[in-house]
Amino acid sequence: MNLHTPHHFVPPRPDIPVSELGWYRTFATLRTNALQMWPQEAYDQDVLVQKFLGRRRFLLNAPDAIHHVLVDNAANYTRTAATYRILGPIVGEGLLLSEGEEWRHQRRTIAPALAPRIIPMLASHVAGATTAAVTRLAATEGEPVDLLTAMQALALEIAARSMFSLEIQRHGAALRSMIVHFGMRLGRPYFLDMMLPLGIPTFHDIARRKFRTEWIALMDDIIESRMRAPQSDRPRDLFDLLLAARDPETGAAFTRAQLRDQMATMIVAGHETTALTLFWSLYLLASAPLEQDGVLQEVRDLDLGPELAVEALPRLAFTRAVVDEALRLYPPAFIIVRQAINADQVAGVAIPKGSMVSVAPWVLHRHVRLWKDPEAFNPSRFLAQSPKPHRFAYLPFGAGPRVCIGSQFALAEATLVLATLIQRFEVTLADDRPVLPVGVVTTQPDHPAPFRLRARP
Repeated sequence: MNLHTPHHFVPPRPDIPVSELGWYRTFATLRTNALQMWPQEAYDQDVLVQKFLGRRRFLLNAPDAIHHVLVDNAANYTRTAATYRILGPIVGEGLLLSEGEEWRHQRRTIAPALAPRIIPMLASHVAGATTAAVTRLAATEGEPVDLLTAMQALALEIAARSMFSLEIQRHGAALRSMIVHFGMRLGRPYFLDMMLPLGIPTFHDIARRKFRTEWIALMDDIIESRMRAPQSDRPRDLFDLLLAARDPETGAAFTRAQLRDQMATMIVAGHETTALTLFWSLYLLASAPLEQDGVLQEVRDLDLGPELAVEALPRLAFTRAVVDEALRLYPPAFIIVRQAINADQVAGVAIPKGSMVSVAPWVLHRHVRLWKDPEAFNPSRFLAQSPKPHRFAYLPFGAGPRVCIGSQFALAEATLVLATLIQRFEVTLADDRPVLPVGVVTTQPDHPAPFRLRARP
């Protein structure tokens, strides 16, 4: 599987087992690095059938099969009980976890607020926060710098500005501390999470409920701070847009609790995934100087400041391709899990009622039948002149009715930030220790690799 070519950097990856793991090792892997859960054959088969805790589970790699589950028959596949109990405390009943008519109401109401027409407003927030971050990073000239932490701080600052028009100094430390605590402890799957129905709480559920109480208080404090800000005749941020949003069918607005859960979902999902996308993009460019030079040639003479950043976006084709390729190699959401409500037939395979059906972008994006040199970092595969991958072979933001509604903003944000950083700095690695991806809640590096930034002349 490790296909090295003389032309493209092949980043290291975790060891892949040659055969299916037993249930105990599978569970241990889920808690430590789920990217090692799938055997070698998963990267070559259309449908992989495995057993776990007495049930069959199905991993889909055939694009038509994925389309069937996520689009054609999406109503037959629901999120698992473990997903609700693990993610519910931090995202509540927002768009990510709502179902049925409640989900449709939320989707209809949010969609206009996140339409492409808002990109100019949000691009200005991105550029302003990035300019401030560049000033801070310039002070590290030549010294080792932790870009993972820096990108997390920057993404959180962008989230605060674009969602609330607020500087993050007052709330940033508390937000980041709670998100990190949740991801390291409460957001990890435990054995009883997968064995017990939702109605029976576990010890970790009790801890999650305590976290939920504290999280709600923090989100309410942020919303109150925003509500006290001077009013404006024009929308300044996503909060203004969601506050004014109405369901086009019923005319209903979001309740205060619904508004809070939408904002929590956007902060958690938006800032963490964008920070990781930027980290992996920078790691890949630091490891592949020719591709970094390609970005530099594209951005060297562009004005990426708050006033003109949005006009630069159409001219950042190669930079965007780097982001797309980083999302292929290191998809933040490395697995999509569903449970079959009723029996189904997928790619000629019978899916019994209650079965676990998964699509793993980590596997899908490295599948030998779907990608040429799947292990290699090759941004040119996403340029206009290259053949497009099958729509259901590339799923960094999911697909179907539940596709990430903020994907266009996330891509614009990551592209603008990456362009600005490469315009201002030469990025290199400060040591030669391999950086390995670890899949727990998201696809994270196994250690905060040190980088060096040198100012461009």
